[in-house]
Amino acid sequence: MQVSKVSSKQYVVGAERGVSLTGLILVLVVIGIVAVFALKLIPAYLEYNAVKDAIVKAKEAGGTVREMQAAFDRNAGINDVDAVRGRDLVITRDGGEPEVSFAYEKRVPLAGNVSLVIDFAGTTDPSGVAAAADAPQ
Repeated sequence: MQVSKVSSKQYVVGAERGVSLTGLILVLVVIGIVAVFALKLIPAYLEYNAVKDAIVKAKEAGGTVREMQAAFDRNAGINDVDAVRGRDLVITRDGGEPEVSFAYEKRVPLAGNVSLVIDFAGTTDPSGVAAAADAPQ
C-alpha cells in the first residue's frame, strides 16, 4: 500500500501576487528624483576632478607663481572649468617645492529657490592640508 504525501500549501482562488500599480508608480517616482539629482550634481564633481588634475599639471609646469597660474588657466580652459581661475589658487613654497591649493563653493540649483551648496577643496601637498587663502605666496 502506497501513501502519497499531499502538499500543505493552500492557494486562495483570486489572490494575486506581484507589484501593485501604486507601488510601481512610487518606485518610478523615487528613481526619477534620484536621476534628477544625479544629472544636476555629476557636472559639479566632474569639474572638481578637472580642477584637481589642472593643479597637478600646473605644479609640474613649475616656474614662477604667474607661470603656474597661466598653466592652470590653459588647462582649465581646455577642460571648461569656470569655478576657479589661476589667480584664485594658493601657491606656497614650503621647503623650496611649490604646493598648489584651491577651495571654492559650488551652488547647484535644484528646484525653484532650493539650491545645494557644495564646498570643494584640494591641494598637491602630500599631507592633504589645503593652504589658507591669505597665506603668503
